Amino acid sequence: MSTRPSRQLETFPNPNPARDYLVQIELPEFTCLCPLTGQPDFATLLLQYVPDRRNVELKSLKLYIWSYRDRGAFHEAVTNRVLDDLRTALQPRFARLTSRWNVRGGITTTVVAEHRKRGWKPAPHVELGALARPAGPAQDPAA
Repeated sequence: MSTRPSRQLETFPNPNPARDYLVQIELPEFTCLCPLTGQPDFATLLLQYVPDRRNVELKSLKLYIWSYRDRGAFHEAVTNRVLDDLRTALQPRFARLTSRWNVRGGITTTVVAEHRKRGWKPAPHVELGALARPAGPAQDPAA
């Protein structure tokens, strides 16, 4: 695999396609250029997806993200483009991409884009509550 920026996203087979599970990837070093000024823009991307048949290979994702470094793009456009490319490569059951842009000119921007596969519905959330302490005599924390 290359160590140069690449627009190619590599994938691998989902090791457990019968189960819905959440993959969460944080990319704290995303950069691109403002298309109007040419100044660099910096963002943290948070990718959350429920895979169907494919998962994204992390090094290819890093090289893909790196490919934006010298490209001009509006925050909204690049967030949606990255999600579209991931959707095409992975065809996930669900995907959400959140881009949190660093402050520039006193303004912070957050863009959230989502994709949901037609007909897919998440399982109901199960709240387990706080972890229970084992039954027994009270412990003195100073002891």
